[in-house]
Amino acid sequence: MSWKPLYENSYVPYSSDKEACVVESKSGKYYAGVRIENISYPLTIPAVQAACAICLSEGEIPAKIYIQDSSSEQLDYWVGEFNLEIIETKDPPVEDLEDLYNASQENLDVLSRLKSLLDKAVAPNSDFPVSAILFTEDGYFEGVNVEVSAWTHGICAERVAISKAFVAGYTEFTRLEVHTRKGEISSPCGACRQVISELLPYHDIILHHSDGTQSEHLTLDLLPFSFKSSALKR
Repeated sequence: MSWKPLYENSYVPYSSDKEACVVESKSGKYYAGVRIENISYPLTIPAVQAACAICLSEGEIPAKIYIQDSSSEQLDYWVGEFNLEIIETKDPPVEDLEDLYNASQENLDVLSRLKSLLDKAVAPNSDFPVSAILFTEDGYFEGVNVEVSAWTHGICAERVAISKAFVAGYTEFTRLEVHTRKGEISSPCGACRQVISELLPYHDIILHHSDGTQSEHLTLDLLPFSFKSSALKR
C-alpha cells in the first residue's frame, strides 16, 4: 500500500497540508494517524499525536514510527516520550487500510461497553477515565482519554474515537455517546465541544452520567457561539 490512501483521509480544509504516519507497538501491532484540523487551529490533531494516542488507547506502547516526512508536527515530542525508532519509508508497513481500523459492526449494550472501556483509559494525572463511542452508518469507533507527560499533548476520548474514524475514511457520523464513572455529569470538555461542533454539528450526543442517568443533546447546542469565520480557508 502507498501512503496516498492515508494522506487522502486527512482533514485539512485550512492548510491543505495532508499528513499521515503509522506507529508500531512493542507487540508488533500497527496504528495509523492522519492530520485532523480544526477551525480553532490549536485544537488540530497532528498525525503523530493521533497514531500514538490510538496505540495507547488500545493498551499498547509505541515503539516505532513510520513516516514519509520527518518534519511532522509533534514528532520530536512523541519520539522523546517513548524513545521511538523513526523509520522514513516510501510505503507504510501495512497492506491495506482495512488492516488498521474498521467500523465495528458488533451488536452492543452501549452503556455496558462504555463502562468496560473506562478500564482502558490512560489517565495517570487526572485519575478521571472517560470513554466514548462514535457511530457511523456502518458501525462504530471507540475511544478513551489518553494522558502523557506533556498535558497539552494528551487527547480526550471523543477525539481518539474521531481520529480512528478519519483514518478509516469516515467523515459522516450519526451520534456520539460518552461516559465517565466520576464527576457530577459526563460531559465533553470545551476543547472537544469545539471539535465536535465542527465535525458533528447537528448530531445527537448522549451523555451517560455517573449516577446512572443520561441526557441527550444536539451537539451544536453544547457550544453556543462556537468559533466560526468565513475569512478562514475551507
